[in-house]
Order: sequence, then structure tokens, then C-alpha cells
Amino acid sequence: MRPSERSFARRIDLTSLQLFVAVCELGSIGKAAEREFIAASAVSKRLSDLEATLETPLLYRHTRGVKLTPAGESLLHHARSVLFSLEKMQAELSEYADGVRGHVRIHANISAIVQFLPEDLGSFSEEHPQVKIDLEEHLSTEVLRAVQEGAADLGICNVAAGGNGHELQTLPYRQDELVLIVPRGHALARQEAIAFEDTLDFDHVGLHSNSSIYLAMREAAAAAGRAIKLRIHVTGLDAMCRMIDNGLGVGLMPRRAFTLMHVGELACVPLTDAWATRDIRLVARDFSTLPLTARLLVDHLRARADSPQALAA
Repeated sequence: MRPSERSFARRIDLTSLQLFVAVCELGSIGKAAEREFIAASAVSKRLSDLEATLETPLLYRHTRGVKLTPAGESLLHHARSVLFSLEKMQAELSEYADGVRGHVRIHANISAIVQFLPEDLGSFSEEHPQVKIDLEEHLSTEVLRAVQEGAADLGICNVAAGGNGHELQTLPYRQDELVLIVPRGHALARQEAIAFEDTLDFDHVGLHSNSSIYLAMREAAAAAGRAIKLRIHVTGLDAMCRMIDNGLGVGLMPRRAFTLMHVGELACVPLTDAWATRDIRLVARDFSTLPLTARLLVDHLRARADSPQALAA
């Protein structure tokens, strides 16, 4: 950090940022002072000092309240982010005081969450009950971005969906197999296996347009010179099954996810396409620099993936 940046950080007062956000939210210095239990003159003085520090006006003051300048709008965005991070830091540190010995932040795609993580994280928690795990579901591209930006310690997703534009380390975790889901009475239900291209004559129920499954479908259709007859987009695998069960089309999902669900009278048909077998990988910026608890979790997930039960699944 350059000397000028250190000086700027020292000159920014967190209390002033909190008061600035309060004034912006309430549109009035007086109302903000009342809510924060401080004199209106003191609030006004802190805002003036903040403007002097930043060397730019932040508020237009008028008789009915205040209005943000363009610089004020920018500061409001950053101030909220800073204050939110401080609140999160306080919450996480308080957990250590309460006996939590570790904290791992994971972002994973829906395929990993539905098929593998409930059992794998459950067994880890039994072995390490004082480690807190925060798990969020995101699209594979968003998982990679979160790890790259430091919003997640560990990502679990289909790495191919994010392209090669990231500089992240990956380790093997699991494989899954995409299958075609159809109503039991559908014409394709009698097939022992089918090429994805041969499903394109039928309406499809698809996942989110940026999901790794839909991106693979779209790429395969383009390679065949065809278009997907997409009838509806859904955000979850259970919703996809219900739509298919009610005659709205056919769809692709991981085989194990389908076997774990009990929705309607549906059948799955294997795909003959090579891309239907997918690698789900563990992702980190640098596995060697992860906190100890995160490294323990990585070792646990890899051991679970290599277990006889997992290999037989």
C-alpha cells in the first residue's frame, strides 16, 4: 500500500461513514441524528469533515433534507460494503469466542449440492463439530468468480463451464453423468440410450441460461447445426422434474440427482455423447495457503470421493 493510501485509510472515520449512511437512508440530518442518538450539529460537523477529507461535496443540502451528489452516491455504495464487511467480521469472530474453531466458506453448483455434498459435509461435521461451514449455491461461472475474488475459500463446480480465463488451482472431486429425463409414456422412454441431437425434435425444459448443463446443451446443439426448442427455464432440478412430469418437455440432469428425487412417473435415458460425463472439481486460489480447517475439508472431500461407496454410486 502506498503512503498516500495509508494516509487516506487513517483519515476515514468509521463513525462518520455510519452517520453518512444513516443520513442517506433517512434523507435528513435531523432524522439521522435522532435515530443515532447524537446531536444534529455533531452529525453535520462529521459530514463536513468527511467532505473535507475526500475533497468533494457529498450532499446537496436544502430545507427539506439532503440529496446525494454523484460522489455521494459512489461513497454510499462503498460505505455500505465496508460496514457490511465489518458486521460480518464481528459475527465470525464472535463465533470463535463461542468455541467455533474454524470457518470455511464454500460456493458450489447445484449438481454438487444435490448429489454429493449433503453426505460429505455431514460426515465432516460429525468429525469436526466445531468447524462452521457456510455453503452457498451458485452457477459454476459464479463459483469460479467468487473464489477468484476471495468471496469463497473453496469452490465446487464444473470448471469447464467457466472457460479458461481464470488463474485458479483445481483438484478432482467427483464425476457425474447427464441423462435425459422423460415421462414414462414418452416416445423416447423406450430407448436404451440416445444422442442429444436426437432429442432436439422435442420441447425441452432447461435450467438457468448460464448453468453449466444448459451451456453444454447449447454448445452441442450449435455443433449439430440445430436449435433447442426451449419451452421453459427453471432454476432447480425438482422444478424441472415437475415440469417434465406435467408434459412440458424433456430435460437433462445428472443421473444421481434424478435417482435421489421422487417426482411423478419419469424415466431416465442415458446419453451417448462424451460431454454427458462431467468432472466436478474442487477450486481454490491456492490450496497450500488455505486455512487449516479448509485444508482438512479438502482432504475429507477427496477421501470421500475415493471411497468404495462413492465409486459404486
